[in-house]
Amino acid sequence: MTITSDNTADILIIGGGIVGLATAHRIVARRPDLTVIVLEKEAAVAKHQTGRNSGVIHSGVYYKPGSLKARNCLRGIAMLHEFAEANDVPYETCGKVIVAVEDRECEGLRALYERGQQNGVPCEMIDAARLKELEPHVAGVEAIHVKSTGIIDYALVCEKLAENVQAAGGRVVTKAPVESIDVRDDGVVAVTPAGEFRGQHLINCAGLHSDRVAAMTGVKPSVRIVPFRGEYFDLTDDAVHLCKNLIYPVPDPAFPFLGVHFTRMITGGVECGPNAVLAFAREGYTNTTINVRDLAQTLGYPAFWKIATKYWKTGLGEMHRSFSRAAFVKALQRLMPEIRIEHLKPAPAGVRAQALAADGKLLDDFAIDETKRVINVVNAPSPAATASLSIGETVTDKLLTRYGAPAPATA
Repeated sequence: MTITSDNTADILIIGGGIVGLATAHRIVARRPDLTVIVLEKEAAVAKHQTGRNSGVIHSGVYYKPGSLKARNCLRGIAMLHEFAEANDVPYETCGKVIVAVEDRECEGLRALYERGQQNGVPCEMIDAARLKELEPHVAGVEAIHVKSTGIIDYALVCEKLAENVQAAGGRVVTKAPVESIDVRDDGVVAVTPAGEFRGQHLINCAGLHSDRVAAMTGVKPSVRIVPFRGEYFDLTDDAVHLCKNLIYPVPDPAFPFLGVHFTRMITGGVECGPNAVLAFAREGYTNTTINVRDLAQTLGYPAFWKIATKYWKTGLGEMHRSFSRAAFVKALQRLMPEIRIEHLKPAPAGVRAQALAADGKLLDDFAIDETKRVINVVNAPSPAATASLSIGETVTDKLLTRYGAPAPATA
């Protein structure tokens, strides 16, 4: 196939989720002389992790001080607010509470508060009386009030990012799943059903398929993506009043998920969840969706069995809640005793791209690998949406060193 000039750019970006689009946005903003093409396999942007998350602007309270997550989250909040205000994207800094339901959870809660203080997150310890003022229907003995947490519509953010990239002369090509990649001395060629695309450099922001795209570039990925489905319910109209803003439990520090929680949405309503279970497909949004290749890769990965052995009790609990709405309600009732099974209605599920190292460790931090022509964003879990513009800035810094432009000292 002949490569036309329309299909040639300085930079190719694979993935039209929020990280890929934010990276494209930062490149064209800082170097308008560089051309960018974003390749998205779906018919529109933000159809997977970005468009199926809960819309929370995370505060940075959970993350290890000094980690890429912590640094990029804090910087990303400010960048996201600025972008939203400049592009008429509604958002709200509503705050959230992290609740210790029992006395035995208070130690973990206070450790989390100390982490928030180290990260510079605006938060305070509050007693049960103050908690009742903020969330009258919540049961708890103590809590952290995290004032900087917010809500936004990330799919709308992506639409605006795509518009800005295209207004600056870039392209966002949809229906263009990448089938193969040829990394050459003088550039990179990506083959898609929409044509062949040539660039000087390629940035992999493929999310659920980041490890596979990395392998296409000729590198052995340092991790494998294992998909976990997050299952949600919405509160019915007559129960929405039970949740004022965002209500979270004290998380298990050994497990990468935050537990079932309540989230008021910027678009209206309240979402409950997620339950986290192994997905049988990388885009397995129901428990009956099975992709044989995806499942075989998960089950054939020795590291998966290491984590399955370690967390089997937690996994059984998550599976039980997946098949039993009553069990799901029971988990919610720890935080909010008034919730009843009739208060819940099914909501769309999401799938988290969980990176798993060969030694069986869950990769918790952001991870970016580089070769001469390729930058692979191999792991961008939550709070990647919150931190997306900051991640995009970090990737842009790495890219611009290849064009002789000194990168500023950034996270």
